[in-house]
Amino acid sequence: MNAEELKERTKQFALRVMHLVDALPKSTKARAIANQIIRSGTSVAANYRAACRARSRAEFVSKVGVVEEESDETALWLELIIADQILPNKKVQPLLTEANELVAIMASSVISARANQGKERRTSPKSEISNQKSAI
Repeated sequence: MNAEELKERTKQFALRVMHLVDALPKSTKARAIANQIIRSGTSVAANYRAACRARSRAEFVSKVGVVEEESDETALWLELIIADQILPNKKVQPLLTEANELVAIMASSVISARANQGKERRTSPKSEISNQKSAI
């Protein structure tokens, strides 16, 4: 899956979370979860887009790590919705599956990016500019 496909996938995830929030009842506990899940679920897409614009591999690793955390947090809220039977399991389970898949994808991306970051350091040629003194 390339970056553009993953951008679209995370955007669709955010939209599905938004629709789920609209389906939650107006109880106190559901509103509390709605406030949390709308933030974490939409943050997945926003932070992935930011990761795609990272200026360095370290920044990419950091931002993808945030996406992983937000995906996992969203999974927690979905698990609570299921456990407390706030919505029927069949409405929530597909979104929970997607949240867990996004956690796995992002965790794998972080591992790969860190491994490649280490290789980059070992194989990058030394700078040709080495504290040269001016001819003037």
